[in-house]
Amino acid sequence: MAGDAQSGVTIMRMEEGLDTGPIAMVKGLAIGADMTAGELHDVLARLGADLMVRALGALERGTLQLTPQAEEGVTYAAKIDKGETRIDWTKPWKAVHDHCRGLSPFPGAWFEFVPGARVRVLCTTRGEGSGAPGTVLDNNLTIACGDGAVRLVEVQRAGKQPMKAEEFLRGTRIAKGAVLR
Repeated sequence: MAGDAQSGVTIMRMEEGLDTGPIAMVKGLAIGADMTAGELHDVLARLGADLMVRALGALERGTLQLTPQAEEGVTYAAKIDKGETRIDWTKPWKAVHDHCRGLSPFPGAWFEFVPGARVRVLCTTRGEGSGAPGTVLDNNLTIACGDGAVRLVEVQRAGKQPMKAEEFLRGTRIAKGAVLR
């Protein structure tokens, strides 16, 4: 959600406390510009499993080296509150895009196109155009943001399966010029 460009996995020896203990191995990963949290999770799971096998092998051979963690610069991520999941179209397109991909697939960023009709946004990309925040700019679900626009690529209505924006628009009328909340 913060728009970070890097992530990774760390193998560490557990000690009393939250995320404390010496580090055994680290593997970084670049986060793709449109990568969702779900996609990142899946890549990190495979990466972490491989790194764990390597760390256990080094431990068995007696070659595993541990490095103390730095005590400065430690930050903790706060739990995501459901109130944070609603899309704020007044933010710049990049912040809206990062918000949506950081919450995809769960718990999911969302908007309403009529009161009570929530739509989760699962995938976005940069859109073209500008206008009043939340305004639908075209027939491809490009939505104006505070600065720039995002194009909705994949969405999900309550109780329905995820679908591409084109499929969603076949069954839901959201006209150009409509304002999403």
